[in-house]
Amino acid sequence: MVNKMNITELQKLPLHRKIGIAQARIAEWYNHWQGQVYIAFSGGKDSTVLLDLVRKLYPNVPAVFSNTGLEFPEIVKFVKTFDNVKIVRPKIPFNKVIEKYGYPVVSKEQSAYIYEYRNTNSPKLKELRLNGNSKGSFKISDKWKYLINAPFKISDKCCDTLKKEPSERYEKETNRKPFIATLIEESKLRMSNYIKYGCNAFNNKRPTSKPLSLWTEQDIFEYIDTFKLPIAKIYGDLLKDSNNKYYLTGEKRTGCMFCMYGCHLEKEPNKFQKLAKSHPKIYDYCINKLNIGEVLNFINVGY
Repeated sequence: MVNKMNITELQKLPLHRKIGIAQARIAEWYNHWQGQVYIAFSGGKDSTVLLDLVRKLYPNVPAVFSNTGLEFPEIVKFVKTFDNVKIVRPKIPFNKVIEKYGYPVVSKEQSAYIYEYRNTNSPKLKELRLNGNSKGSFKISDKWKYLINAPFKISDKCCDTLKKEPSERYEKETNRKPFIATLIEESKLRMSNYIKYGCNAFNNKRPTSKPLSLWTEQDIFEYIDTFKLPIAKIYGDLLKDSNNKYYLTGEKRTGCMFCMYGCHLEKEPNKFQKLAKSHPKIYDYCINKLNIGEVLNFINVGY
């Protein structure tokens, strides 16, 4: 039985062991679906490693890049250097998503709770989101309750509309099942899902394979260094510090440029302050045309 203690031990395994485990999960997924699979390729470092792992075993597996319109230009350029990559796009652009649903603020969980509180007709759900259950869970954090009265909309609908919907549309059209490059060390939700389903969730409503689940960011870096994988220029150089730990000289994460999830936790210069220097035209559009400056002011984040 998988539990957190087992997982901690598995995460300590050397890279060559983790590669073997990932390859076994990849082969299991590929064979189960008789090759009707694809790689969810974001152009980021994790999915670049996943692409390499899968194609070393099965060179003809297609990759799918969901171009939300919010990726760094360097990421889009990098993705286009690979063969057999299908580019899918959302039906609704980001400016229409925030107009209809609201801005992605604080975290996916908190923005979802705030959206539900503001939009539900259910007194029971309203009470749950405000005060939580008997254990105090499933509620809007006390720190963020003031956002209930924010003068702008807030929601978690961004990812679903811009990323998941185009990918799921591709899956319906092709009947292919995805390999996804997520690491369980990045969130409690990913950890709990791994405990429930393991790497290969065959019986989920949306079946997915996550062969890198047990990997750490240091494993990703070591794989890139060992196999001399190219990564997008936005990351800068991959170096080691005095403790022999890998680090990047450029961007640490390359998700959507305008996403505000976690930006209140960043040390300055934060992602928006960096964007002002690296991509001034995109920064101006983000802060002034999309009114993200107003939102950042409201949550007391510099830009």
